[in-house]
Amino acid sequence: MLIGLLLFSVNAVSAQQQYSDSLKQAFLSAKQDSSKVITLASLSSYYSYLYPDSGVYYADKIIELSTQDKYEYGKALGFIYKGDAILMQGDFTTSIQLAYKSLNMSKELKEHRFYMLSLCYQLIGKINGVNGYPVQSVNYLYKSIDLQKQSGKDTNDIYKSYFNLAFSMLIQDKKDSAMFFVKKGWDLFSITDNKRDILPWIVSGNVHRSFGDFQEAEAYFREGIQKGKAYNSFFYVAAISNDLSDLFYDKGMRDSCLKYVHQCLSLSQKYQYKVFEMYSSGFLYFIYDSLSRDSTLKYIKIYNAARDEVYSQEKIRQFQATNFDEEKKERDLEDAKKDFQNKLKMYAIFGIAAVFLVIAFILFRNNRHKQKANKVLEATLTHLKSTQSQLIQSEKMASLGELTAGIAHEIQNPLNFVNNFSEVNKELISELVEEVDKGNTEEVKVIANDIKENSEKINHHGKRAEAIVKGMLQHSRSSSGLKEPTNINALADESLRLSYHGLRAKDKSFNAEMKTDFDESIGNINIIPQDIGRVLLNLYNNAFYAVSKPSNSLKGEQYKPLVTVKTRKVNSPLGVGGIEISVKDNGNGIPQKIVDKIFQPFFTTKPTGQGTGLGLSLSYDIVKAHGGEIKVETKEGEGTTFIIQLPVS
Repeated sequence: MLIGLLLFSVNAVSAQQQYSDSLKQAFLSAKQDSSKVITLASLSSYYSYLYPDSGVYYADKIIELSTQDKYEYGKALGFIYKGDAILMQGDFTTSIQLAYKSLNMSKELKEHRFYMLSLCYQLIGKINGVNGYPVQSVNYLYKSIDLQKQSGKDTNDIYKSYFNLAFSMLIQDKKDSAMFFVKKGWDLFSITDNKRDILPWIVSGNVHRSFGDFQEAEAYFREGIQKGKAYNSFFYVAAISNDLSDLFYDKGMRDSCLKYVHQCLSLSQKYQYKVFEMYSSGFLYFIYDSLSRDSTLKYIKIYNAARDEVYSQEKIRQFQATNFDEEKKERDLEDAKKDFQNKLKMYAIFGIAAVFLVIAFILFRNNRHKQKANKVLEATLTHLKSTQSQLIQSEKMASLGELTAGIAHEIQNPLNFVNNFSEVNKELISELVEEVDKGNTEEVKVIANDIKENSEKINHHGKRAEAIVKGMLQHSRSSSGLKEPTNINALADESLRLSYHGLRAKDKSFNAEMKTDFDESIGNINIIPQDIGRVLLNLYNNAFYAVSKPSNSLKGEQYKPLVTVKTRKVNSPLGVGGIEISVKDNGNGIPQKIVDKIFQPFFTTKPTGQGTGLGLSLSYDIVKAHGGEIKVETKEGEGTTFIIQLPVS
């Protein structure tokens, strides 16, 4: 048995030496620089999962060669491979800086642009995933998949994004989604040219382990280790050894657990895989904590040293700062495009208004016929009123657009579930027919039960989508102008959720806490629900905007965005019974010098193109038309509260 293992090891090493030698020979014989770059990329990828330092060396060679020949595609590719190699060393900050550097270069490429952008987003998503930012990881990996499909290179790299998506879903405890993406990844990996990647085995093992299928997980892990040794991918051997030690610990198999955690630590120290050196030494410290003081001290020292190299406060701060700055640049670029388009529209409207005013002024001074002058002035005023009406309608449509964006974001989730479970049922039905033909009644019952459960899930998520659509129709239909009994608490709560998801649809990095305190004794009151709903949406949108401002970071790391909504019975301004709705945020507040102006038409504190200054003005008119009042209470540095008082008639 031992001789067989030694022979396998010798043969594997020999095979890998031949592989690396063939790549080096291909580099020396390549006549075109583009061929040399591709060969160096293969060498960098090969060594990154064995000796990351060598992976960095060959990536630097790509950058050096491409810089000399002004080959921008090769240079951007070199930064990607260098970032991937440095990621293996646990330097997340340098890795993501290189990924963003390649991203900025790739945006200017004339050839392979989509392909390079997809690789950049894939690496950024991968880095965020392993560093504990699964939400950001999922966003970037989705971008990578879309761009890879546009590039036309669907199978060679896209499978990696699906397996990394499965990993990020697993971190968020979304096991069903993780399994779905694992299946998608295997479908593409089975037809790819790259058969040396161990990623499918390690992700599949962890997904099966999350479902409690330890036997299947162990099978994937063991096959992954075997392939990792065969291909000299000792980074993955260390990673799977770490996962196997956890698996055997959960199964109570102490000897096997210690075997694999020691194997992980040994490989990590030999090849400088700092992340797994930290994990394995920390696990050994945990195991020996109550058994051996000397071992405990030994492993805690290793753990602390590795942790300081990977997760020191300074490195975490640098990573977060880099990620935030680059994400802000991406958002600012999109915002700049939107601002430019909005400015063009604003200039056109103001230009038309200015022309009408100039015509009116000239005619007023120079027209000798009073009757003709009056007619021209009347025409001018009509056009101005029309322009104002268009602006007001634009504000209403903008509010509806935000509402629709929120609902579209919400409805996508149940639709994804319906599509996914429908695909699974289609496969199960094919299996069911096969088992019926075989006469295997027990398996037929099991498959039929699975189909039934999936159908119930499809029905559940279909009803969720139906409820969301009904809410959209209710909010988007035109106001009838007639008051009707309305549950103000339900309207306030529904509008709050729609506003929040509308903002999330535009900026998925935004998060805020929402608190409600509704007086259930209010019951129904007579209002025009569509109009009051628009008022609430305006106030909620302003509140979420206030807590999302970057300047809020001056309050410190403990700052948490919060919007609070409260309803209660009060005496109305007219002295009769009424209700009060308050919307409070903990943003920076409104400066006292402009508080008196906020309800004026066209006055806004938002940057140009982000607001027309009509939201609060329209809200003021709607509340007044209901016989109520709207007022504001604010304190700079602490927050703002808008209060609506409506009579109960």
